[in-house]
Amino acid sequence: MSEEKRVIMDKTANPAPLGLAAFGMTTVLLNLHNAGLFNLGTMILGTGIFYGGIAQVIAGIMEWKKGNTFGMIAFTSFGMFWLSLVALLVMPTKELGAKNDNSAMIAYFIMWGIFTLCLFFGTLKLNRALQFIFASLAVLFFLLAIRDITGNAVIATIAGIEGIICGLSAIYTAMALVLNEIYGRMILPIGPVK
Repeated sequence: MSEEKRVIMDKTANPAPLGLAAFGMTTVLLNLHNAGLFNLGTMILGTGIFYGGIAQVIAGIMEWKKGNTFGMIAFTSFGMFWLSLVALLVMPTKELGAKNDNSAMIAYFIMWGIFTLCLFFGTLKLNRALQFIFASLAVLFFLLAIRDITGNAVIATIAGIEGIICGLSAIYTAMALVLNEIYGRMILPIGPVK
């Protein structure tokens, strides 16, 4: 009796553009607020829940199915970051817990900065675009912690501008992945893959 070998080809779409676009757009919108351009309102909170949060978690689950551990941990974790951030902002207003004191938010941003810095080291085996996204995101988290430590409005504005750059780099990378795949060639460069 001969053994039959079956090969199953993965025909599912690349989830990375969804995760990167969701992260990037939500990050830009929040940091337009951090830069002082408008108040924190339902536009940012809603985007944080549905695009930054849920869409990234979906992208992370899709990365798991593809066997991409890095993509799974990054997208799922940052999706949960957005959901937790919205919860931290909204829950106290609905009397679902006390508002966090400043030191709690400082710890929150520092822990996310450390986590992001660890993921940055994983990008050193990937492309330059992802390296920039994760490096600038780690810087953003640490700037947000410094903002909360010092209460300095200039640092808050700098963090906002840096966050806008970080978010735009993620949107660029998402669009590069989509357009490069559609055209079957390099339309928008993302840097060498190691």
